[in-house]
Amino acid sequence: MRSEQEMMSLVLGMAENDERVRAVTLEGSRTNPNVPKDLFRDYDISFHVKDMQSYIDQPDWVDAFGERIIMQMPEAMAMFPPELGNRFSYLMLFKDGNRIDMTLIPLEEKDDYVKEDKLMQVLLDKDGLFPDVPPSTDIDYWVKRPSAAFFADCCNEFWWVATYVAKGLWRKEMLYAQDHLNNLMRPMLVKMLEWQAGIRTNFSLSVGKNGKFLDRYIPEESWQKLILTYPAGTYKSVWTALFQMVELFRETAQDVASELDFLYPLEEEQSVTAYLERVRGLDPEAKSM
Repeated sequence: MRSEQEMMSLVLGMAENDERVRAVTLEGSRTNPNVPKDLFRDYDISFHVKDMQSYIDQPDWVDAFGERIIMQMPEAMAMFPPELGNRFSYLMLFKDGNRIDMTLIPLEEKDDYVKEDKLMQVLLDKDGLFPDVPPSTDIDYWVKRPSAAFFADCCNEFWWVATYVAKGLWRKEMLYAQDHLNNLMRPMLVKMLEWQAGIRTNFSLSVGKNGKFLDRYIPEESWQKLILTYPAGTYKSVWTALFQMVELFRETAQDVASELDFLYPLEEEQSVTAYLERVRGLDPEAKSM
């Protein structure tokens, strides 16, 4: 695998020798001092360019970065609508294991760009486009203290969607039940755990993308219970995961409510839990639990 120094020299060498590139910036985990260093960290690079269409018209310009395993150009894909507006990106995984996520940004968007993310470093600036960029910080990603309304909505969504999971399990609709459990209920549980982590750290840190650092900041018992909420492909295991999730959400939400002086919806929780128990009792595959 090419070293960080080799990769940076390659990127900056290309930029310095191409008069269309006026600045190079770095974003993401490599700018964040709170993220552990490992060999899977991407190089999130932006080239701030003029005549951007000339790059798009000749996509093989990225071959200079090395031999690839695979590349994706999201803004050129038909299945997924583009999200970057006038920008264009190349996501490249190389045969040596390095990855570059390269974004081309038109020069006229420099003022908007600099306001978007505080996790940013200027690597090259030929024209003084970014004169006063402050030190990189992940403050924008810190867990934010919820309002009472946000807390109430999180609880309501969790308990409401739980009924869909039970219905799907009784109907033997595995994909339906798993989808509601993992894609709708789980985000509410993780959000509640993030708030608990925020309380324990005075809302002064990030738990990472997808909550990947949660285990550092929540009680060990909660972490172990969270792991048990991931089911296997049987109806019995999904029923078990559902009730594990219910228990963990209840405990965490009551703790958050107590710490932030919020009203916990006890009646809603009890009514829904009784409903889940009733539906589970109608499912022969769940009776052996």
